[in-house]
Amino acid sequence: MQNQKPKPVFTEEKIQQRVKEIGRQISKDYEQKSIHVVGILEDAFIFMADLVRAISCPVICHFLKTEIRDVSEGNRSIREVIYTPRIDAKGKDILLVDGVLDSGVTLDYLVRYLGSQNPSSLRAAVLADKQHERKVEVPADYVAFEVGKDFLVGYGLGYKEQHRNLPYLGTL
Repeated sequence: MQNQKPKPVFTEEKIQQRVKEIGRQISKDYEQKSIHVVGILEDAFIFMADLVRAISCPVICHFLKTEIRDVSEGNRSIREVIYTPRIDAKGKDILLVDGVLDSGVTLDYLVRYLGSQNPSSLRAAVLADKQHERKVEVPADYVAFEVGKDFLVGYGLGYKEQHRNLPYLGTL
């Protein structure tokens, strides 16, 4: 699977069209407020870069690196979500940006955590939404593409850290 050429699903042109549409909507929704855009690495970096350039409001960029690990406590298993660095959300307009929204676990955790800091607003933008894989219901305010079960690569999304540099979204 690693050496295969991905089959295009969304072209570079279609992605750029959707990013511009979302950028216009975000600009309208925030009406010239300063937005703290928080990208969840690694999947969001290309989407976030293009998205912030499509937003006309003042933007302050932050990046979070998430780590999900399963740990055992006695006879039960617990999933831990850890992210760094810490983001101060108090009184700020926060826009979380992720590449893929699938189970919802990570985004739900971040929404709850940042929401507990009393931001002025807290919204989420995702490149690809995989509704069928939800384990936790968490809505995205801005979605570029609703997608099926296919594993996507390109435009920042990778498989074994490859294919992130493709200008389109494709499947292997």
